[in-house]
Amino acid sequence: MSIHINAQKGDIAETILLPGDPLRAKWIAETFLDNPVCFNEVRGMLGFTGTYNGNRVSVMGSGMGIPSINIYAHELITEFGVKNLIRVGSAGSMQKEIKIRDVVVAMSASTNSGLNKTRFLGGDFAPTASFQLFNKAIEIAKTKQIKLKAGNILSSDTFYTDDPEEWKHWAKFGVLCVEMEAAGLYTTCAKYNVNALALLTISDSLVTGEVTTSEERETTFSEMVKIGLSLA
Repeated sequence: MSIHINAQKGDIAETILLPGDPLRAKWIAETFLDNPVCFNEVRGMLGFTGTYNGNRVSVMGSGMGIPSINIYAHELITEFGVKNLIRVGSAGSMQKEIKIRDVVVAMSASTNSGLNKTRFLGGDFAPTASFQLFNKAIEIAKTKQIKLKAGNILSSDTFYTDDPEEWKHWAKFGVLCVEMEAAGLYTTCAKYNVNALALLTISDSLVTGEVTTSEERETTFSEMVKIGLSLA
């Protein structure tokens, strides 16, 4: 048992999916897992372990933002021996060719967070995905005939920015979409030499203004979930 996760040793699988929303974690467990068992309810951050295609896998909410996912990733790795941490979340498109409900794999995660600047004494650490998980996800998507977009994404510390045009600067340099957690997850996993990957479904477009509902974001992003679960 850790400070924020009231599970016991062995309750959590070596592979875990991390949606930001704990209700999405509950939906994934009830929709895709066989015999899911709840291992965490602390602060309402629901976590479950079950099996998918015979493989043991867990899913738990991570909350919003880099500080939140860093707390859970740290405890999952150091207290429960998790080896593969896979974010499954929503993102806002920054490119016209990245459409609503497209699945994006984050090869790397740029960020406007100051966390790594502090950690690396002003240096620019480049948070990147695990090649092992990245390569496997590409192969799984091909098998399932799911089209993926892959590239650099932005993990932002701010949801409501002072400058509504700020995203265009990142887009000009080829950044595909924006979310709030991947850079933190990639950095924490790099520190402990475990695997990390972020699979993102586009929930809205900064280019066109299209949006999905909160219910759709909670329950309909199944393609990235199937890829993530198949990584177990």
